[in-house]
Amino acid sequence: MTTSSAPHDDHLAHFEAHGAPPLPVSDDEGHVENEGARIWYASYGDGAPVILLHGGLGHSGNWGGQVPALLDAGHRVVVIDSRGHGRSTRDTQPYRYELMASDVLAVMDALQLERAAMVGWSDGACIAMVLGMSAPERVTGVFFFACNMDPSGTKPFVPTPVIERCFSRHAKDYALLSATPEDFEAFVGAVSAMMKTEPNYHAGDLARIRVPVAIVQSEHDEFIKPEHADYLARSIPGAELILLPGVSHFAPLQRPAQFNHVLLNFLRRLAG
Repeated sequence: MTTSSAPHDDHLAHFEAHGAPPLPVSDDEGHVENEGARIWYASYGDGAPVILLHGGLGHSGNWGGQVPALLDAGHRVVVIDSRGHGRSTRDTQPYRYELMASDVLAVMDALQLERAAMVGWSDGACIAMVLGMSAPERVTGVFFFACNMDPSGTKPFVPTPVIERCFSRHAKDYALLSATPEDFEAFVGAVSAMMKTEPNYHAGDLARIRVPVAIVQSEHDEFIKPEHADYLARSIPGAELILLPGVSHFAPLQRPAQFNHVLLNFLRRLAG
C-alpha cells in the first residue's frame, strides 16, 4: 500500500466543510446502558476484532477513513461513541478515563467479544491504554496514537487554523448527533475539566503493562510532546515507537492511507 494515492486534507478544509467519509451501514448497532449513560456502538464485518476509540469532543464518524480499510483487511470493526460524545449520552458524573474504559467493556460484553485490539486516538488512546493496564485479558494490543499518560506530556495550547477547523466540525456534528444538541459548551467544559488533571499515570504503572503496544506520534502534533512519546515507548515493556511524518494530531483525517498503512502493519504483527 502506498501513501500517495489518497488525497490529503492536511489543513482539514474538507473535514470542516463535509466531515469524514461516512461510516458503512451497519446491521448491528445500538446502545448499551452502563453507569448512568447509554453508549452507542456499531459493529461491522467478521474476523479478528478491532475497537476504534475516537478523540475528545469527536465521535466514531471521524474513523470514516479507517473502517473500510480494516474491513478490507478481514477484521471485525467496532466503533464506540464515548459517553456524552456523538450518539452516546452521559449523566452528571465527571468525566474519567477509567469510567469511559468501563463503557468499552460493557459494549464488549453486550457483543460477546472476549478480546479485541484497541485503536485509540487522543482521549481514545488513553482509554485504550487504561484497558491494557486494567483488563489485559480483554485486550490483544493497544495502538496508542497522539496522547499523553500524565500532564507533563502536553504542550502549551496554541490555537491554530487546523485546530479551529476541527473544533468547528465537532460543534456541527454534536448539534446533529447528540441527544442534548444545545449543550455543546457545557460538554466541552466537562471534557476540558477532565483533561486538566487526567490522565496521570506514572512510569511504574506503565511498566506493568503486558500487552503489545505501539506508541504512534505525528511529526507536527499540536498537543503532545515528542519526548513524551519516547518516554512512553521506553517505559512500557516491549512497546514500539512509530513516527508519522508530515502530519499532526489529526493524521487519520489528514492522510488516511498513511495512517492506515501503519495501523494495518501493527494488526498484522499482533496476528503473528
